[in-house]
Amino acid sequence: MSGSDAAGAGHGAVGSGSAGGSGPGAVGQDGEGYAGLRIERARELARRHGWASVRVLEPGDLMTMEYRQGRLNLAVRDGVVERSWEG
Repeated sequence: MSGSDAAGAGHGAVGSGSAGGSGPGAVGQDGEGYAGLRIERARELARRHGWASVRVLEPGDLMTMEYRQGRLNLAVRDGVVERSWEG
C-alpha cells in the first residue's frame, strides 16, 4: 500500500506522547518510535495520538519532499515499520 491515508483529526493530542509509557523509544506524538510495529498497529496508534494523516511508503515508492505539519510518514517493508518521521 502506498500514498496517504486519513488517520485522525489533527496532530497535537494531549497526553504523555506514548502508547504505554514515556521515555526513549516511546510511540506517540513526536513521529518517532513507530519502528518495529506492524503497519496496522502503527496506524491505530497514530490515530489515537491525533495525526492528521499517515503516509505509508514501501520500498521503491516515490515520495514528495514537501513538509506537511501533522503528517506521519511510515517507511514500511513486509508490513513492518522500519522508520517513522513527521512531515
